[in-house]
Amino acid sequence: MISYPSRHCTVELQALPSRIGQVRRIVSAQLRYWRLDPLIDRAALGVTELLSNVHRHARPDKSCTVELEFEPDRLTVSVRDHDPRLPVPADDADPADATPLATCGRGLAMVAAVSESWGARPDGDNGKVVWFTLPATPGRPAPAPCPAQEHQPAPVPVETVATVRASITAGAVATAGSVATTVAASAGTATAPRAPVPVAASATSTAAGGGGPR
Repeated sequence: MISYPSRHCTVELQALPSRIGQVRRIVSAQLRYWRLDPLIDRAALGVTELLSNVHRHARPDKSCTVELEFEPDRLTVSVRDHDPRLPVPADDADPADATPLATCGRGLAMVAAVSESWGARPDGDNGKVVWFTLPATPGRPAPAPCPAQEHQPAPVPVETVATVRASITAGAVATAGSVATTVAASAGTATAPRAPVPVAASATSTAAGGGGPR
């Protein structure tokens, strides 16, 4: 399971060799998202060593949780497992184990070499947390995506409206169809004009005929 709050990333997994590479890619992608590209190599190396220790030594199972926490000036990487035994660095281990072929302790030396600080603490009665920190100076945030532009109809030119009003005021006969034709033609739309309805002539004819047949 993976969760991504704004400044916190959590990955739950089984610390198996096939999964460690996946977690490295997740860590790298998350740091790019936070604009912490200069920390990717060290963070990926450190988390690989911690997960390798869980794979080799944790009991009773290999389930663990990797957490990344981005603070204003620091990145903290931690691995939580279900083994309450705290890790022992190579310098404090049995001298027989501190050999070039040692199978324990050397991962923590690598973590100490690449990090600003590191440590381990009990996690209740059934586990522990091993963590390390890196100094963080984020780059500039990515530009916000441009909002989708909504389609807006082309505005009717003010000159067109003024021309139509002037024509009506001067006594020209204008119907709804002729007004629409004038507006469309001014906006560049090829629309066939409609013949105006002779309203004035019809009224005169009706009056002369006494209202017409009933």
